[in-house]
Amino acid sequence: MSSFKARLALLKALLVHIPLLLKTTLLHGIQMSPVKGKQDLRTELTVAILRSFMNTRAPLGKTQRDGIRDPGVKGPMWISKVTLPQPENDVRDAVLHAIESLKTGDETYDIPEAVPVEGEWTGYRAGAGKHTKEPDLSEEEKYLKLREESPSDMTILYFHGGAYLIDIEISLLDPCSHRVPVAHLSRLTGAPAFSVRYRLAPQNPFPAALVDALTAYLSLVHPPEGSLHKPVPANKIILAGDSAGGNLSLVLLQTLLTLDRTNRTVRFHGKDVAIELPAGVATVSPWCDITRSMPSCSKNAWLDYLGASPTPSDDTPFETIPFIPDDVWPTTPPRADIFCNSTILGHPLVSPLAAPAELWKNAPPIWISMGEEGLADEGIIVGRRFHEAGVPIVAELYEGMPHCHGMLLLDTPVSHEFFKGFSEFCRDAVAGRVKSAGTLTWRSFKLRSTKEIPIEKACEVSDEEARSLMKKSADWRLKTEIEMQKEWHAKARL
Repeated sequence: MSSFKARLALLKALLVHIPLLLKTTLLHGIQMSPVKGKQDLRTELTVAILRSFMNTRAPLGKTQRDGIRDPGVKGPMWISKVTLPQPENDVRDAVLHAIESLKTGDETYDIPEAVPVEGEWTGYRAGAGKHTKEPDLSEEEKYLKLREESPSDMTILYFHGGAYLIDIEISLLDPCSHRVPVAHLSRLTGAPAFSVRYRLAPQNPFPAALVDALTAYLSLVHPPEGSLHKPVPANKIILAGDSAGGNLSLVLLQTLLTLDRTNRTVRFHGKDVAIELPAGVATVSPWCDITRSMPSCSKNAWLDYLGASPTPSDDTPFETIPFIPDDVWPTTPPRADIFCNSTILGHPLVSPLAAPAELWKNAPPIWISMGEEGLADEGIIVGRRFHEAGVPIVAELYEGMPHCHGMLLLDTPVSHEFFKGFSEFCRDAVAGRVKSAGTLTWRSFKLRSTKEIPIEKACEVSDEEARSLMKKSADWRLKTEIEMQKEWHAKARL
């Protein structure tokens, strides 16, 4: 779809929400907003609009077909699109080995194939204006230009967010939707970024995305024949991502740690390669609990656009995301969760919150940035586990800010502070100079003050309580899934 048509679709979507925008602006202006003292007008309007969009449902297949709207490449960025060749299925088998090594019960999952993986090399383009179009060059020529302006020996392997799917009516999240913030990160670090177009659910449930992530990582370290890039040492790679991409960054790290612990090599394009760990992992509002069972999911919903999580009930079945049924959703046979089977929701490679501290031992430095959002508790608890395992951890939380605020609210003081911390961590991790005080840096509304909170005291939810809440929520979904499948099998026999 052309850039003009994309803007027209956005305008039409916003026109429907004019009453909401007027009401929000009025209440904010007369200081009767429910988020007074926590959010400025731009933030409040952004949250209100996104919350409204996320409550709008359509058939998932139609949303997917209509949703990916590449805006084209323009402005101060270089984009070079590539496809990583399909590796041997041993990459897939390595992921399955990690899954099986961490299983605790009867978890079930689909077995995907290893496939070619698309991605975009992204870098900053100096001297280009906001509307400057990309030059008519080959992908290789654009890559060479990108590398000229991204001279760092660091590479950022970036995984976009979007809940491993998307149900916002404006667009699907994809590398093309993250070009501006990723190019800005490249500018601040001087490093190229490789943004991965990994497979999405429900058509490609867990662990397809993880197989693609491992393929991309190994391709950086061991470039397949014909690659544009030269080998990147593992200790020069930063895994990074927002939301579901933060989840994917962490579960890829846990996969690498598991393979390393079990001395597993991987057959990759004809060579047996050893597993090496990256320099660090940077996560933005990481989705660490797929069940969304932590208290902050409801407690902080008034500040966030993600909405409150339903409370498990013995009398009420779990309600799957209410898309209008089509050929994509519900799946065949039906699942309660779009991303994976309910039996595996509590697996460490699905929900990093399920991984005990000992599984993170020997991990490289990790950065976590959050708002006062629905996913705050799970991010803090996982950060606490990193600290317990002796992993250098840099964690920060911004008062009143919603999910992925730093990437949504570009060109604001909060976003500038966010990107400053993001880029500094990447540079420090590659240089081996990350210092961890074992604290969470809390930044107040409008950055008026900061305070350091010991990370073990930053969330009142204990590890035992977190495990109990996750299990209760996963069991609720599983109970519903079993009933859904019974009904489906009964209909199939008719």
